[in-house]
Amino acid sequence: MTHTMKTPVVSSDKQQFTHHMMNDLKALEQMLKNGQIEKGVTRIGAEQEFCLIDYNLRPSMKAIEILDAIDDEHFTTELAKFNMEANLDPLGFSGNCLSRMESDLVQILSMANKEAHAHDSKIILTGILPTIKKSDIGMESMTPIPRYKALNDAILSARQNDFKFHIHGLDELVASHDNVLFESCNTSFQIHYQVNADNAIQCYNWAHAIAGPVLAAACNSPIFMGKRLWRESRIALFHQSTDTRKSLHPIRKERSRVTFGHDWQRGSVLDIFRDTAGRYKILLPVPIEQDSLAALNDGIIPKLRALSVQNGTIYKWNRMCYGITDGVPHLRIENRYIPSGPTIVDEVANVAFWTGLMHGMPAKYKDLPNIMEFDQAKNNFICAAKSGLQCQFNWINGQLITAKDLIINELLPIARKGLQKAKVDHADIDKYLGVIKDRVTNGQTGAQWMLESFNQIKKTNSTEDALVSLTEGIYQRQKMGQPVHTWSFSEHHEAGGWQNRYQLVEQVMVKDLITVHEDDLVELAKNMMLWSHVHHLPVENMQGEVCGIITSDQMLEILGKDDYDPKTLTVQQVMKKNVLTVSPDTKTVDAYRMMKRNEVGSLPVVVDKKLVGIITINDYIKLIGYFFEQLDNDQK
Repeated sequence: MTHTMKTPVVSSDKQQFTHHMMNDLKALEQMLKNGQIEKGVTRIGAEQEFCLIDYNLRPSMKAIEILDAIDDEHFTTELAKFNMEANLDPLGFSGNCLSRMESDLVQILSMANKEAHAHDSKIILTGILPTIKKSDIGMESMTPIPRYKALNDAILSARQNDFKFHIHGLDELVASHDNVLFESCNTSFQIHYQVNADNAIQCYNWAHAIAGPVLAAACNSPIFMGKRLWRESRIALFHQSTDTRKSLHPIRKERSRVTFGHDWQRGSVLDIFRDTAGRYKILLPVPIEQDSLAALNDGIIPKLRALSVQNGTIYKWNRMCYGITDGVPHLRIENRYIPSGPTIVDEVANVAFWTGLMHGMPAKYKDLPNIMEFDQAKNNFICAAKSGLQCQFNWINGQLITAKDLIINELLPIARKGLQKAKVDHADIDKYLGVIKDRVTNGQTGAQWMLESFNQIKKTNSTEDALVSLTEGIYQRQKMGQPVHTWSFSEHHEAGGWQNRYQLVEQVMVKDLITVHEDDLVELAKNMMLWSHVHHLPVENMQGEVCGIITSDQMLEILGKDDYDPKTLTVQQVMKKNVLTVSPDTKTVDAYRMMKRNEVGSLPVVVDKKLVGIITINDYIKLIGYFFEQLDNDQK
């Protein structure tokens, strides 16, 4: 099965695409007027995104090979080669639908894991893979399908500059990137809930009102590239990685394509799709074969392909969707903010909580515009993404309430009534809502577990060590299948052997750098060495590029000269130039061989000529100590 041939080549004919999109809207309006949209039936569904990792716990770029080996229509590609997606069959919302969804997920992920292992990989469920690095998200990591390249080019063209990232949590991420693949670092578990056309607006508004507390209970993405950011960092990362706005002028109100929304929805469901077509520029004007109006007039239910493509390039956290099941058109709300993982049981518990809330919407919440400010719901969502269960919500009529109290005392009872109303099996209700209750009561979401584990390991080990240990800890506990609130914290020894912990320079190098500039006095450099107990000082120019290095041996030689003048002698006059450097992805053994061959005691680590770290002979001495300790432990 060759997936690269199934995607249509992107057309530049926006006019033709726009014409089809307008006809799609007219056809949808006609179907709504004629009562052709399915009603009285509720289905639920899900899309499972997951990461591929190799046996060293790093991203595995083998999605295409694994996908071809699986050869199953439930699976599809994602933006990056280290991600895949599995689409579950929709289920009627009743009976054992929740336990059946769990069973379907187990079966489908087992199938994926079997083929992954055949390709020296394995799958892991996590909102953001802890071990992912910036070098993993170059254009060579993009899945080779035309629409992904077209989307990347369209967003860059709209922006007319690189992507800028600034996310502030306990740590701070400041970065830039020249493609959309930062977005591929996010993996989600998207939930679908079918609605009737006549109450779609009420359900859509309610979905926004409950988004904050639902997200607070499901956070699972607190760490990105070694930085502790938001409890659900995907929200900020996705927003900044697909922003097409050129102007950030505060006067102009230009809408982001990643959005919670701007106000409560009023009018009809058709207005939501009109907003989709009219408010956002077309990014992917793909060729459209079916004319929706002509098809409808011929008695054929149209696919609304143009409108669906446009809708797919606008990333609302709650997105209204049109679809066809068994030849009958329907509407559904897609919940896009839930992260992948921590386990299948946790994911189905999130499904039970959200769909139960949607189905059990109390009558008093059907007129949300008159009892709650939309900005309160939006702020609740951002607060939940930042702080998880530790946040406080602004609830109905201005009531301030903690996340824990709101979920336990009000929302879980609503969800239970909703599931009972749908005639979901009592055993399923107790099991999955019980997981939510225990998770919230214990305060241990996936995000909290990650942070606690990471912080404990970091007390005595490097950040890279902690990230590898954390990834292996997630993988092993997922195999056990117990929900995250029961997990013990990950430990350092779980990272496995040296090839997982110390294979690359990035895992060994020092990142908290002590440096000097060309025009600094040697006297300052001398004291910096003494104060910081370092033997190698990289020298940077004004652009942050490595232009030299000073060593302690060299410093002793300089200070021993009779003509040494501490008031005038600068670093530039004495530093060693033409410095040997390595990249973070250089193997530690290759870096050691380079140091030995060239008789140097250190190697600055650079990315795009910029200094990002340094590895010294002392770092290798520490590694020798680790190997002896591990050997001793193995013998014991």
